Amino acid sequence: MEEKNTTTPETPEMNINADADIPGNSHLTNEDAGNVDPAALADQLDELKDKYLRLVAEFENYKRRTAKEKYEISQTGGKDVILPLLDVLDDLDRAEAQKEQATDLEKIIEGHYLIFNKFRNTLQQRGLKAMQVKNTPFDADMHEAITEIEAGEKMKGLVVDEVEKGYTLNDRIIRFAKVVVGK
Repeated sequence: MEEKNTTTPETPEMNINADADIPGNSHLTNEDAGNVDPAALADQLDELKDKYLRLVAEFENYKRRTAKEKYEISQTGGKDVILPLLDVLDDLDRAEAQKEQATDLEKIIEGHYLIFNKFRNTLQQRGLKAMQVKNTPFDADMHEAITEIEAGEKMKGLVVDEVEKGYTLNDRIIRFAKVVVGK
């Protein structure tokens, strides 16, 4: 007797067996896998499509919102640094006004010195540090060599002079030190 193929289009019965320990037909995880209502599947598909579309829309809104926040931060990002510097600017304005009336040069110099220290301290509180490079070995990762000069055997390969200070902000280099190197 010839055996009939059960997977032909004439018989819609499924022959699924994904678990090697369970014999029989149609059990992937659902025992009624062969008795599925097409209308229920269509409803479930519509529900999943709706969830997907909502998720995509939510993600697009998230991208737009973060782009807007990033733009706003870039526009006002310096606010945290500029606000404390306004105190220094006010001090400079007062010093400028007093310079016209002052007769004691010592006090003018002392006032400018105090303002300069306030400025330096404000920047240091924000994480800015000047590099100390004189008499240190030349390092291309931290220094930019402007020129080389004869400095004797003792200073060969060392930074002889600093043309422009280098700075780090929170231990990251923001400006390389421009230096003169001994040869």
